[in-house]
Amino acid sequence: MDRFTRAGLTFQVRDEGPPDGETVVLLHGWPQDGSAFDTVVPLLHASGLRTLVPAQRGYTATARPRARRAYRTEETAADVVGLLDAAGLAQVHLVGHDWGGAQAWAVAAWHPERVLSLTVLSTPHPAAMAASLVTGGQALRSWYMGLFQLPVLPELLVGRLLRRSLADIGLPAPYVEAYARTMAEPGALTGSLNWYRGLPFSGRPAVGPVRVPTTYVWGKDDPALGRAAAERTQAYVQAPYRFVELDAGHWLPETRPEDVAEAVLARVGR
Repeated sequence: MDRFTRAGLTFQVRDEGPPDGETVVLLHGWPQDGSAFDTVVPLLHASGLRTLVPAQRGYTATARPRARRAYRTEETAADVVGLLDAAGLAQVHLVGHDWGGAQAWAVAAWHPERVLSLTVLSTPHPAAMAASLVTGGQALRSWYMGLFQLPVLPELLVGRLLRRSLADIGLPAPYVEAYARTMAEPGALTGSLNWYRGLPFSGRPAVGPVRVPTTYVWGKDDPALGRAAAERTQAYVQAPYRFVELDAGHWLPETRPEDVAEAVLARVGR
């Protein structure tokens, strides 16, 4: 498949690897695109796995609603279920990074019957994140989430500073340029920032405990997501769980593809 449609929106999809293999869905975050997983997916294909990498809502002109409420977690999780339905897949192995990780936690919590296994990169469980905002120092790391709630100003600031900011927090130069080009497309920056603006409309229902086999991979030098939330995440998984701490930063798919693939394959059972 190369696309699917849900609720009047059309999402592009990269469908690669053995067509008869078990399927892994990989969800990118901000301000990435599907190329974040370019060096991960060949390693999964080599173990006989098919991969589906969708473009997220807001990142493509054919799936870019304007309303902030359209980016609440309930909608982004429903996008994943819509992908599975369109592909005719009852269950998949689910992988998410950054905002794609938050989305993956929600899918696994709300639709466990559709998820064979879960591997989340960087992003702690939402309840662990919320608890750490109060007692774990996460609020200082997440100050920008408040800024991104404002209209217009974030687009002006991010549009001007994106390349330098991404490079400063360790994203390799080829990805910096690729993501900056994507964000320069008309409407793309606003669409991607709307994931943050959808937060006040999210959480009803809350993302509860996850009851599918789960691996959480975290870089100890991640400037945005701290240790307190990472270590609290285990409390919200009621299934076989593995915590992988890497000597790395935030951009795990781009900078540590072998470790990411190893974590996914171990969880899948390959």
